[in-house]
Amino acid sequence: MLPTKEGQAVPSVTFRTRKGDSWADLTTDEIFKGKTVVLFSLPGAFTPTCSSTHLPRYNELAPVLKAEGVDTIACLSVNDTFVMNSWAADQNADNILFIPDGNGEFTAGMDMLVSKDEIGFGNRSWRYSMLVKDGVIEKMFVEPDLPGDPFEVSDADTMLNYINPNASTPKRVTVFTKPGCPHCLRAKKALTENRYQYEEIVLGDKGITYSSLAAVTGAGTVPQVFVEGQLVGSADDLEKWLAA
Repeated sequence: MLPTKEGQAVPSVTFRTRKGDSWADLTTDEIFKGKTVVLFSLPGAFTPTCSSTHLPRYNELAPVLKAEGVDTIACLSVNDTFVMNSWAADQNADNILFIPDGNGEFTAGMDMLVSKDEIGFGNRSWRYSMLVKDGVIEKMFVEPDLPGDPFEVSDADTMLNYINPNASTPKRVTVFTKPGCPHCLRAKKALTENRYQYEEIVLGDKGITYSSLAAVTGAGTVPQVFVEGQLVGSADDLEKWLAA
């Protein structure tokens, strides 16, 4: 297990970021001073676990974390600002502050800089998360020192459980849709009006086809709505489910 720095101040670093067409320095004081911050750090933008699980769940639980007093949820990686900005746009993660630690200075100061030479990454961050209050680290969840890229304790649910084990999390909702579908619009409107956040999977986007829809849902029409992994069904089915 890599050492934690609980009870210590975060490293003092200036991050080189881009906003639009201009360079904009971002300091650790600006991020952490006088604030409660959840920061999670990972090996690389666009990498599988980071893109499919680690980042999306923090983005999903951001409203809950903020309701528990967290001011900022930040994602840090040893990548340059152009890569981090592109990743942010790709993930539609509007609830997350993306921090490019391009030179690895912050990560080295956290004693989390590790060699990934064997996969051509050079030096990268070990995967961890931490709760920081006014620049001082209260709690760290550091992944075990195992081969590969372990992902066991730095997830959003573990962090939320530490902050408040009784906090309620939003239901996971997925909607299969297609462009121009009025019933899909009706289903999405019903979810929004009932304050359900949802993931939308659009037929025709990124290779998603009717065969994909049939394989997952057993149906040939859209919308098809899932709640917590259970098939609710069509827009009509959803309205009955919401009424119940």
